Amino acid sequence: MIPLDPTEQFRQLQGQLRQYADSIDLFDQDDFDILVIPSFSIDQDQLAKVPGFLHYEERLLFSLIRLRNPQTRLIYVTAQPLAPMIIDYYLQLLPGIPFSHARDRLLLLSTHDASHQPLSQKILARPRLMERIRQAMRPDKSYMVCFNSTKLERDLSLKLGVPLLASSPDLLYWGSKSGSREIFATAAVPHPDGSGLVWTVGDLITATAALWERNPEAQRVVIKLNHGFSGEGNGVLNLPRWGGGDSCAAIANTLPHLRCQAQGETWEGFARRIPELGAIVELFIEGEEKRSPSFQGYITPAGNVKILSTHDQILGGPDGQIYLGCRFPADAAYRLQLQAFGLRVGAALASQGALERYGVDFIAVERGETWEIQAIEINLRKGGTTHPFMALQLLTNGVYDGNTGEFHAQGRHKYYVASDNLQKPAYRGLLPTDLMDIVTRHRLHFDSSTQTGTIFHLMGALSEFGKLGLTSIGNSFAEAEALYHRVEQVLDLETEPHHNQGICNGAGIAPLPLTWRS
Repeated sequence: MIPLDPTEQFRQLQGQLRQYADSIDLFDQDDFDILVIPSFSIDQDQLAKVPGFLHYEERLLFSLIRLRNPQTRLIYVTAQPLAPMIIDYYLQLLPGIPFSHARDRLLLLSTHDASHQPLSQKILARPRLMERIRQAMRPDKSYMVCFNSTKLERDLSLKLGVPLLASSPDLLYWGSKSGSREIFATAAVPHPDGSGLVWTVGDLITATAALWERNPEAQRVVIKLNHGFSGEGNGVLNLPRWGGGDSCAAIANTLPHLRCQAQGETWEGFARRIPELGAIVELFIEGEEKRSPSFQGYITPAGNVKILSTHDQILGGPDGQIYLGCRFPADAAYRLQLQAFGLRVGAALASQGALERYGVDFIAVERGETWEIQAIEINLRKGGTTHPFMALQLLTNGVYDGNTGEFHAQGRHKYYVASDNLQKPAYRGLLPTDLMDIVTRHRLHFDSSTQTGTIFHLMGALSEFGKLGLTSIGNSFAEAEALYHRVEQVLDLETEPHHNQGICNGAGIAPLPLTWRS
């Protein structure tokens, strides 16, 4: 008998999930063993530009709240061991479950490897660790979740014999910049004029010149590495005033002035990645009042597409291309339109065989009394808006209303402001235990009785990088923003020199802006 190829083996193993086809979120069903592999299996050079990226494995620690289901067991694997205080923090958030009962159903494992390799690759290189994972899971009641699905996660799923709740890595192209543009065209979703995928600087020059000739009034274009992460693989190019003549020569002369969004990146470094990752170019959308909303959807194993949420993203960097945080929900002026477009994209992805969560990023520009919405990229993975919304769902046990785009819990609408990027030099040296002392002293924690307050993540990045993630939940945007600012004010106060001798509170990364960014 001819052995099945890995793609077919993976497809058959995933078939075990189809019996749960009507569940919008298999992840919340009881009596399962859930293997969480928070591996960022993306280009490591791009990821290395994100301060403290290794600690982004902590983003999925909100999965621990699944242990509120009394028969659920969870295995969480990380590159480096997690501080016990961090684990205790999440388990203390569990409603109605004794701490010890939840802790007994949690198995924490680590590769003890801080190298710049994806976590899944590290696990595959450790057969004894894999055997320990295999022995800890019930074959007929287990599945695996991850940050993104690549051949590494597929291989891990096959070697463990555990189905992966995620899209096949054969579909990765549809989450790339060029693949996104093709899906938008198929789904008839508005998107900026731009190019197909190019692999050389010469072809990029030709594609950019052609785009410019089609749009002679354009002021700027965005050049994107095809598999960039969180805007770090983007660059913005200011175009000279169109005067006819040799457009390719004009673009070639202008490209060295590409304004790369990743800190420290140059055109020379950017250009070297084009033959490796590919690139596209598209129009930079101009506008006086401009926002960056996003849609999150879910494709069930049966291929049904569901709405999860909408957000307004908060962006930074030289040209507002870098993801910093988000506000939930997106503005009522366009959130229902986001949902309509997002469902179209989901249907197109489902027809290709995509599975589980996906996101669509948009640009919204105010044009008179209406908002012009254009899609800019698809994320076939969990993203920066996934863990805040998981926290809201799991801590409030509320419901998202697709008719209004609002979230209800205990008869009240819920709002939040979230960030992965509260970062200042003065915060360096704070340990998770220090943070918990500060949170307790100033009563900054989430209050389950009012279902408002702040939940923290990325605590492992605090000491080395002065970086922290947080989600501030309120019963209005004003309350959520006030809670967020309260945390920042307290941390600033606690890290002033008169509080901590020898720690300098010098100028650093600006705090997360809560006003709209253009």
